[in-house]
Amino acid sequence: MPRSSKTGTNVVDAPVDENDGLIEHYFKLLSNPDNKKPSTLIGKGVKIIPLGGLEQIGMNITAFECNGDIIVVDCGLSFPDDDMLGVDLVIPDISYLKDNADKVKGFVITHGHEDHIGSLPYVLKEINAPVYATKLTMGLIDSKLKEHTFDPPIQKKVVSYGQTILLGCFKVEFIRTNHSIADSAALAINTPYGVIVHTGDFKIDYTPVNGEPIDLQRLGELGKKGVLALMADSTNVMREGYTMSEKTVGKAFDNIFSENENRRIIVATFASNVDRVQQILNSAVKYDRKVVVEGRSMVNVISTATELGYLSCPEGTFIEMDQMKNYPPEKLVLITTGSQGESMAALSRMAANIHKMVSIDPEDTVIFSSRPIPGNEKSVAKVINELTEKGAKVIVQNTHVSGHASKEEMKLIYTLVKPMYSIPVHGEHRHLTAQAELAQELGVPKENTIILGSGDVLEIDKKHAALVGKVQAQGVMVDGLGVGDVGNIVLRDRQHLSENGLIIIVMTLEKFTNRLLSGPDIVSRGFVYVRESEYLLDEAKNIVYSALERCLDNNVSDWSRIKTEIKDSLSDYLWKKMRRNPMILPIIMEVE
Repeated sequence: MPRSSKTGTNVVDAPVDENDGLIEHYFKLLSNPDNKKPSTLIGKGVKIIPLGGLEQIGMNITAFECNGDIIVVDCGLSFPDDDMLGVDLVIPDISYLKDNADKVKGFVITHGHEDHIGSLPYVLKEINAPVYATKLTMGLIDSKLKEHTFDPPIQKKVVSYGQTILLGCFKVEFIRTNHSIADSAALAINTPYGVIVHTGDFKIDYTPVNGEPIDLQRLGELGKKGVLALMADSTNVMREGYTMSEKTVGKAFDNIFSENENRRIIVATFASNVDRVQQILNSAVKYDRKVVVEGRSMVNVISTATELGYLSCPEGTFIEMDQMKNYPPEKLVLITTGSQGESMAALSRMAANIHKMVSIDPEDTVIFSSRPIPGNEKSVAKVINELTEKGAKVIVQNTHVSGHASKEEMKLIYTLVKPMYSIPVHGEHRHLTAQAELAQELGVPKENTIILGSGDVLEIDKKHAALVGKVQAQGVMVDGLGVGDVGNIVLRDRQHLSENGLIIIVMTLEKFTNRLLSGPDIVSRGFVYVRESEYLLDEAKNIVYSALERCLDNNVSDWSRIKTEIKDSLSDYLWKKMRRNPMILPIIMEVE
């Protein structure tokens, strides 16, 4: 099974080539250390270049290149890991696309989740290319782009299911699928070398809340004609059976509303899960409750979905937050963000008693209508604990179903599509590996299951597949208005500060003579509590003074050398004394 590798390139040969001698020759060429360009082995083909979304859940973006044309499927973001202190978002590194901007024909988006559209406002400023998406997806993209300015304006084109768009040598067909957001699409990417089917995020839901079931017939038709490669969602491939229909959550909501008729209900879910919001509205209307929406992203998504006709409820169902006082608590439902325990989300602020308008009461019922994303379990548990401490009833069971296909659904897709190559996407490495193994069980030859890493360049045609290179694909960190100005060095400094604190040493030297005029003064932040550590800081001053005297006695006048001597001496002292290693920042001022 070929994998991305820093030490070499793997070649895969499909079974259609019966020339064993030629295949053996290719592998001999690859074993030759002088062979620098394996791409010359197979001639031209279609290149698949994932710039994110592999080995992680999030930041999905893949470039397809063929005959001098490039299309980009999805353009998402991911949220920072715990060690990315102060970072707001992580967006893909699009250096390769910027270097080939004249080849980019457009961005094709499968659905409207943040991990598929979130980085568009940043990327489109660098690469002004048309964006193609279904109606709701484009509405959500529009609301994001309104906050930014583009010159020239971005071309946005709404595409219907079954419609095919021509982008250079690519013809891209949108195929109906089901997911946890309406208007999700799979893509049939027609290239001169064969059809590549990209499922996007999907599941098979025969009773969707909005729209029709996935178009299995079209996928089967493509399979009969011949599919070069299948790039399928791997998120739930390790789960046995089938993913439940979204409508089962509606029945659960009805039961919860019925059992809590005398309590205020607060529901936390993903802002983009429009079908889930519709079912909350259905239960609210059925039990004669008014609905309050809280959380900026939730307000934006609900406004967009309502305007486009993807949410419906009787007029007067929604009320503003300042109108809650006009209704008894048992007649209210709050739909809010914060189901993942985000510290500044609305539910977290309510739980921590820092929300301006909502306080949690013992008579409240709080529903978590989502599953914690891996890594968020502690944050979610913290919010649940804070809610239960205030006496609220918290419900987390049977209030969520996944939007991703489980193993049996994946088997059906492979059976219908019958791909020559399997290229798992959207998942951590364990998910990608599990899908590769499933593909082999369903008849895809082991040598035709290809696990890529972000930045790998895979070139395929109907006879061969080869990893022919690697492009830059590290995440770019966004901190406030800064994009890419926070890197590993800055993060290392932030980590150092968070673990050990900071000591600032301030002194004034006379110009020309370097005679000490004032100081050294020591300022401590995050290291020790100054009022209880006066002796330690006095000793630190003596260490600094001694280090400065040594430099002056040895006629050292270079400030950088003086600072280094001070830092080394003080660091050594503090480590021996405290077993701590704070960041030490000497500041020298000069006066005449």
